[in-house]
Amino acid sequence: MRLRLAAFLALLLAGCAVGSNLYGLEQRVTNMLPADTLLVGEQHDAPEHHQVQRQLVDMLAARGVLAALALEMAPDGGSTAGLPRDANESSVRTALRWNEAAWPWSDYGPAVMAAVQAGVPVLGANLPQSGFRAAMLDPRLDALLPAPALKAQQQAIRAGHCGLLPESQIAPMTRIQIARDRSMAQALVKASVPGKTVLLLAGAAHVDRSQGVPVHLPSGTSTKVLALQVMPEDGKAGPKIVADTAWTTAAPPPRDYCAEMRQRLPGA
Repeated sequence: MRLRLAAFLALLLAGCAVGSNLYGLEQRVTNMLPADTLLVGEQHDAPEHHQVQRQLVDMLAARGVLAALALEMAPDGGSTAGLPRDANESSVRTALRWNEAAWPWSDYGPAVMAAVQAGVPVLGANLPQSGFRAAMLDPRLDALLPAPALKAQQQAIRAGHCGLLPESQIAPMTRIQIARDRSMAQALVKASVPGKTVLLLAGAAHVDRSQGVPVHLPSGTSTKVLALQVMPEDGKAGPKIVADTAWTTAAPPPRDYCAEMRQRLPGA
């Protein structure tokens, strides 16, 4: 009892540190359980989202219901399953084939290490980059989404690339997105443990019930989706995804992503 109380107080203090009502978050998660999979969609550059993810790992591990932590941020095949609880961060990054240039370890390391130290395996779930070309050339992937969802996914690819992609690249890039979602779904199924929950951390678009990972899970899978969102300073909410519940945090400093993309694509 004392251990449970201490764990709860530690989580409460962490929640205060990020300006979130942890009790409210814990209640939302409790209301979604039990579930075979809990999909948490983030905005990658929102610091509070990473702190909430760490809290979720601690919360589920303390309850003894966390089967595995699966990550969009690491390729399928990477796993900490063979490492001891006291493994150091270097060993964990190596086991997960971590790409620091794409995913800053400082953002995700705390949640990953919390899982490792709790004896919970951490798994790469994303499609390896070596599979991108085959996905781009595979029209069968188009049929994995209903026609309206496929069109919505294609439009999301256009918008996500600020309208800078040639139209000829929209279908191939959409197939990569579908293949990535399917890879993550397959990783969740492989990691499943009866009576426990596999937690997936991914970008918000990947957990959308209408066109993301949930579409590719077996029909009998009990799945819940938590969307982490930010509230911009102008008070206008960002793009909505189809989820079971949402948790709103403060917005990160503003960035002009389209300007950055134009710099990376000269002549766009």
